[in-house]
Amino acid sequence: HMVDVSAKDATAREGIAEGYIRMCAEALAAIREGTTKKGDVLAVARVAGIMAAKKTSDLIPLCHPLALSKVTVEFELLEDRIRVVATARTTGPTGVEMEALTAASVALLTLYDMAKALDRAMVIDGVRLLAKSGGRSGDWRAAP
Repeated sequence: HMVDVSAKDATAREGIAEGYIRMCAEALAAIREGTTKKGDVLAVARVAGIMAAKKTSDLIPLCHPLALSKVTVEFELLEDRIRVVATARTTGPTGVEMEALTAASVALLTLYDMAKALDRAMVIDGVRLLAKSGGRSGDWRAAP
């Protein structure tokens, strides 16, 4: 059953998630330079992550539908991988951790899809919640 959150106070809430996709130097260079056959990989992955956050309750059974006030998806291009950081915000009776995790995951899957012609051996890993704030349980941060 879906948890009853009707007695919970509506508070400002935020969830932050991260994940990584490792790839060959050629694929990373093409993404960095914007020369992949499918176009601007990072822009498409950003939009995909934002759209996914908005659809989280359609994808995850028993997850409450939320009115999100903000979703961001940011990328950090490292030596052999890309780090994705997704942030979701709302004011309501339940948290947005699942929305942040879904945004990060779908952004990573989109990066894979957009660059798979260059590297089918890409590896997605390290998807995790970094932080959450708001609600009865208060703030939480992952260990570094």
